[in-house]
Amino acid sequence: QVQLVESGGGLVQPGGSLRPSCAASGFTFSSYTMSWYRQTPGKERELVATISSTGGTTTYADSVKGRFTISRDNAKNTVYLQMNSLKPEDTAVYYCYVRRHWSNYWGQGTQLTVSS
Repeated sequence: QVQLVESGGGLVQPGGSLRPSCAASGFTFSSYTMSWYRQTPGKERELVATISSTGGTTTYADSVKGRFTISRDNAKNTVYLQMNSLKPEDTAVYYCYVRRHWSNYWGQGTQLTVSS
């Protein structure tokens, strides 16, 4: 079955960096577009970044453009989110996502807190 397992969240000061990762299994990872979403309490889940199956195309939310970079390693079945110049408003639970065979799959999420 499809499994997405995020790791690498944590507490970081404003201006700092972090690189969470998402390990995927149960499907042919290299064939699917992958995405990162985030969610804060009381708000809808927000699309942060997307990467095509080959990694050749990436898209970003305006709020993170120029600060975040999504990447993938198809040999390791892993997608990453390099987050730089972090701001307190980036505080959220970050989720890995894939849509496969008309079904949506989410990881359990990893918490990022940006605070001094």
